[in-house]
Amino acid sequence: MSRKQKKILIRILAAAVLLVAVWLIPAEGWPAFALFLIPYAVIGYDVLWSAARNVIRGRVFDENFLMALATVGALAVGEYPEAVAVMLFYQVGELFQSIAVGKSRKSIAAMMELRPDHATVLRDGAEETVSPEEVGVGETILVRPGERVPLDGVLLEGTGSLNTSALTGESAPRAVEPGETVYSGSINLDAPLRIRTTSVYGESTVAKVLELVENASSRKARSERFITRFARVYTPCVVAGAVLLAVLPPLLFAQNWSEWIHRALIFLVVSCPCALVISVPLSFFGGIGGASKQGILIKGSNDLEALAHVRTVALDKTGTLTEGRFRMASVLPVPGVAPETLLTLAAHAELYSNHPVADCIRGACPVCPDPSRVGEVEEMPGLGVCAEVDRRQIFAGNRRLMEKAGAVLPEDLPSGTAVFLSEGGNYLGAVTLEDEFKPDAAEAAAALRGAGVDRLVLLTGDRREAGESAAARLGLDTVCFTVNLDSVGNMPCYPAIGGTGKGHLVRELDALGGEMAKAADKACI
Repeated sequence: MSRKQKKILIRILAAAVLLVAVWLIPAEGWPAFALFLIPYAVIGYDVLWSAARNVIRGRVFDENFLMALATVGALAVGEYPEAVAVMLFYQVGELFQSIAVGKSRKSIAAMMELRPDHATVLRDGAEETVSPEEVGVGETILVRPGERVPLDGVLLEGTGSLNTSALTGESAPRAVEPGETVYSGSINLDAPLRIRTTSVYGESTVAKVLELVENASSRKARSERFITRFARVYTPCVVAGAVLLAVLPPLLFAQNWSEWIHRALIFLVVSCPCALVISVPLSFFGGIGGASKQGILIKGSNDLEALAHVRTVALDKTGTLTEGRFRMASVLPVPGVAPETLLTLAAHAELYSNHPVADCIRGACPVCPDPSRVGEVEEMPGLGVCAEVDRRQIFAGNRRLMEKAGAVLPEDLPSGTAVFLSEGGNYLGAVTLEDEFKPDAAEAAAALRGAGVDRLVLLTGDRREAGESAAARLGLDTVCFTVNLDSVGNMPCYPAIGGTGKGHLVRELDALGGEMAKAADKACI
């Protein structure tokens, strides 16, 4: 709880204690009024002040005005305990609302870790550490290992791997080479990178993401706008109705004035639009905050409301349906090489690497890697490593490293993430890694269908067999195989279970974005 919330809680507890205390004191008339006025002032002074201030500013009919009118009227007709109790319950509700909003704000603020702290700019041959907002387009920035890329740009020098999980949810690091686009918010994993900026900070990827988060609660949904307009008409009508209820029966039917004023005050309290006006925006804000807590960015209330009408959902496999942590899937040596030998060579070659794939391989090795068996090690960012293991030159990395080493890969390459090994140009085999599906992935797919989603699409970079197997396991309908996430032009799509053909899928994917729909239209079969 914040300091303000703690103060409100203390006031609530103090007013409750004082209310019970004065209730037990036998007093009538003005002494009773003076006694009950103490807890009323403790718990309601801020509501009275807000009501008076809003009236002066021309905003008369709001929840503060109605609560002030109802409780002051209750005091006027001698219903002292009721006046204090109504104000007390109102403040309890306000406290719960404040706590709920605070939790949502904390969840949203947690996503602000994307913001880069500084940028290292190369100016006149010297390094300057400045705020990202001070870097112009076309300047060269230096990003060291472990630092977050502050601005979008094109890689000039260096090759390495970037952790883009904060932007894409992809657990596998992305290898980059000179000439490729680098997005702000990514984390440099291995080698120093020199990047020529292509945008100012305000137009960078990370700034746009943060702007969406910061302005999420200001984008009102249609139902929120309707409630706001409705309250502007509803509240004056309630006040007018209360006045008529208090005046007409005594005037027309000679009823007791005190009784009907009391009923009018009850009508005001019961008809107060607090719950109506507050609950709808609070529900949306709580939903945005709850989604942020799960790492889901929703741009605003209107987008959250639009989710109720979604009928097709596309799910990325890695990091969304899977745990996002690698585990050993298989060891595929060439004939004549034992699986244990291949895995041991891979673990020793990756002994000094801090790459997530290297961590997984070392953890799966049947023996603890021995540093004395490892000689000179050369880490090649974006490719892999070349290490001397037992006086043998071992290459461990991706296909490009095998091409560089002169090793010939077999035609039936394994799907998913694979680390290939060779001794010089002699191919030795591969170890494959995979993500485990989250235990509730299938349950989540079933829940989406229960919520009205008609079609579930799996997005994956795996081979067709692996993608179809995953879709069948989770009960998904269609698989889109993305060959290159940076060029959306190659996206072969296959119906996983049943299927309805290319045209129907393209229309469904159109809701996911124009570029994806164009890619599907060009490449679906």
